[in-house]
Amino acid sequence: MPCQVVFQPSGRRGEVSPGTNLLDAARQLGVAIKSPCGGTGMCGKCKVQVVTGFFPKLGLESSPASLTPLTGEEKKYLTEDEIQNNYRLACQAMVEGDVLLAVPEESREVDQVILTAGVNRSLQLNPAVRQYRVKCPAGSLADQRSDWERLQQALKEEYGLSGDLTLAYPALLQLPAGIRQQGGEVTVTTWQDRVVLALEPGAGRRPLGVAVDLGTTTVAAYLCDLATGEVLSTASAMNPQVRYGEDVLSRITYARESATGLADLHETIVRGLNELLDQLVTTARVAREQVMDLVIVGNTAMQHLLLNLSPDYLGQAPYLPAVREDLNLKARDLGINVHAAAKIHLLPVIGGFVGADHVAVLIAEEPYRSDAVQLIVDIGTNGEIALASQGKVAATSCATGPALEGAHIKFGMRAAPGAIEKVSINPDTLEVDYKVIGREEWASAGRPAGARGICGSGIIDAVAELFKAGVISRSGRFNRVLPTNRVRRNEEGKMEFVIAWAGETAIGRDITITQSDIRAVQLAKAALYAGARYLMAHMGVERVDEVILAGAFGSYINPLNALAIGMFPDCPPEKIRAVGNAAGDGARLALLSLEKRQEARNIARQVHLVETSLEADFQEQFVQAMALPHGRDAFPHLDHILKLVPRTA
Repeated sequence: MPCQVVFQPSGRRGEVSPGTNLLDAARQLGVAIKSPCGGTGMCGKCKVQVVTGFFPKLGLESSPASLTPLTGEEKKYLTEDEIQNNYRLACQAMVEGDVLLAVPEESREVDQVILTAGVNRSLQLNPAVRQYRVKCPAGSLADQRSDWERLQQALKEEYGLSGDLTLAYPALLQLPAGIRQQGGEVTVTTWQDRVVLALEPGAGRRPLGVAVDLGTTTVAAYLCDLATGEVLSTASAMNPQVRYGEDVLSRITYARESATGLADLHETIVRGLNELLDQLVTTARVAREQVMDLVIVGNTAMQHLLLNLSPDYLGQAPYLPAVREDLNLKARDLGINVHAAAKIHLLPVIGGFVGADHVAVLIAEEPYRSDAVQLIVDIGTNGEIALASQGKVAATSCATGPALEGAHIKFGMRAAPGAIEKVSINPDTLEVDYKVIGREEWASAGRPAGARGICGSGIIDAVAELFKAGVISRSGRFNRVLPTNRVRRNEEGKMEFVIAWAGETAIGRDITITQSDIRAVQLAKAALYAGARYLMAHMGVERVDEVILAGAFGSYINPLNALAIGMFPDCPPEKIRAVGNAAGDGARLALLSLEKRQEARNIARQVHLVETSLEADFQEQFVQAMALPHGRDAFPHLDHILKLVPRTA
């Protein structure tokens, strides 16, 4: 019986025969693992980790017993700690059962493409953390005030700071010696002018802050100078929790069903954040101890896992978070390795599945200040959408699943070098051209494209192009009587279309789009469309003036093709715009502006949360939205395209 093998974080999966070498399995599935020795066991570079447990979403139970026993060659290259944590050399292990594997960063041949850029935005700089240089008078027999009392008085006289200041313990430890050096000249670092975080003799080091967009799939972090607002460095990585599940519900399930699930997920993301912090400060050539403030945004489940809060109740009706309000915490309480007194600010959430990341998007884009009806779509494993009209905002979440990020697609993969990111199909010849991440030219330029799979933007293009060329109908079914060998039945008897022939790929296999792949995209886009229509109904609007695509996915998809398959209601194509990592932008704005933090509080309270599962006609709306572009709604801005779609479609 074939064994199911899943590799994270690429999300590639497939079946292999028992006894298949793990490195060979990775190559078959398009997972690039370093093996400079050619798989002879002579370099130790192909390390992978067996992730143990039962994973309902994947339908498999993974354990070290799924692979052949550890070999002598592996013991030469693996440390005792790695062996205890189920690391293996892919070239030495054979598959004997279903297995889930995490490929660590150092073993990956290619890097995930992670969007960190947003758009330029202006703001009034007013961070929570500020510095004051002051001269503290010396004590005397005649002046018996404590060191702290004298420092408070100096800060009040010179800067008008309130006498209600409190002193963080790390600053208390610095106080006695600090004010007795440099002639009493000290630099005092405060948080919201209420707490003294640090005290340094003379001219202190500049205070830094970090903004983090904690996504389900990726994490992006920005190191900022709090005095100037300048971004000093950026860093990004796959969310290391992905080994425990690709989407939010998978991780909630793992936290609930595994005895160590919550601890695993919490410790994994804390460790991942600390690794990103290492990258940030190393790149900027600054000390970790200069980081005094952090703002972290993420969806509600990611926020719970970061806080070591059980997300169990998020997965059960009525899907309530432990807390909706914003939080101010000590970084050391979460194990974040920065200054000992540093603070962490978490933006408020809107609901169980509309989180602080969406609040960050809202304060970055400010749709409530626009005269236009704006639809903001943040597409991920959990789609979050908001509609703004006449200063009011409604929001909802959509279970889009990971298909739009390449998961559950036969040759799907995340956006990394080797992924097909753009597709074009000639409607007359049905010949295909495509572009692969990592190459400037399209495949038609003649050089081998080296494709390994297809990522989300490529999948959207492929489905739209198949529809426009008449290869699939409005229902998504294949037209089986076309004069091309690209439309065929696969080894399972299912219809598929060949995007790239085996000779053009790096995996030696045809890369195809199957009927199941098309259906997965239809399910995802129908969820988004139905959610948008319900928001329009609740807000009493009949049309959308602008569509704003937030996040990495929105930045790479072809807007016209997204409209052609009906990912969102009809809109002038020129009014569809991508705004990059708007959640990261919002996190930076909140890091640098107390006013933006207040704005986040206000908008989170004011947003009308729409729960689509409560809508009586949800099933009917969803079914209508499955059609391309829709079963009932008109798309006047697509008339010039739809009238060219062959009648067979």
